[in-house]
Amino acid sequence: MKYWLMKSEPAEFSIDDLARVGREPWTGVRNYQARNFMRDGMRPGDGVLFYHSNCAVPGVVGLAEVASAAYPDPTQFDPRSDYYDPKSDPHDPRWLLVDIAFKRKLARTISLDELRADAERLGDFPLIRRGNRLSVLPVTAAQFRHILSLE
Repeated sequence: MKYWLMKSEPAEFSIDDLARVGREPWTGVRNYQARNFMRDGMRPGDGVLFYHSNCAVPGVVGLAEVASAAYPDPTQFDPRSDYYDPKSDPHDPRWLLVDIAFKRKLARTISLDELRADAERLGDFPLIRRGNRLSVLPVTAAQFRHILSLE
């Protein structure tokens, strides 16, 4: 089993939205490294830290799990979508996604400031690495357990 952190802006799709729908395709990823994590690394059952970004208090707000293998992101083919990619070929899709399923909301937000303050215990944690803006990040089992212990 692997672990991941997946970022979403709560105004676009929040942990409450995931709780309401139960399972959601993780559409709109347009970064090759993040796509490769979904395509090559993620497997159904992997753990996910659900992270709210670009908000008053960014941080880990819930738990989810990978609920599908990677498959083509349909938004890349839809000209009405903000994520449309005219260069993507339906016979050789450029962008993939996985579905994620709701597990639970955390009792409180574990803020980015709190995670930064705990950098020594987290070790090489991509989220707090300077300049990292990926929306999908790998997390070690030890980091996953430690972050949940902060709840």
